[in-house]
Amino acid sequence: MILPRYRIDASTIRGAGKGLFLEETVDAGRIITAPDAIDHTYRLDELLANPEQMYASARWFENRYTVSPEWPDECYINHSFDPTGLWHLGFVFALHDLPVGTEITVDYRHLLPPGQEEDFIDTATGEKIVGLPWDESLMTTTRSLARVLDSASD
Repeated sequence: MILPRYRIDASTIRGAGKGLFLEETVDAGRIITAPDAIDHTYRLDELLANPEQMYASARWFENRYTVSPEWPDECYINHSFDPTGLWHLGFVFALHDLPVGTEITVDYRHLLPPGQEEDFIDTATGEKIVGLPWDESLMTTTRSLARVLDSASD
């Protein structure tokens, strides 16, 4: 579920297709998207046994993934190594105050299985997008979220 008002429009990221854009300002630390209607998670080995599901999967926690084959609007959040949003345990938080018109992006390395390489590269840097190990992802996003929330409370 996407909490602030938004629109789907042409992405500002070269080659990305469509993106998700804010239609209202969002303060740093505010939740932009939250998981809803998650009735089942899948282990990575279950996904690998049905590779046609991999395109619609996202790591939620540890070795558990959600699958969204119906392509909800949250799927229009594109990748960036300099994202506007922080993916943390299935939620996306605003990394700083975001004005109307901001395209929401997250670092896909937190959504991919460890070591899995995305089918495309980061267009800003030309670097490969490779899934992080769970512990590294959790430590990184937890520390980032703590910094954002600490700054937002000042």
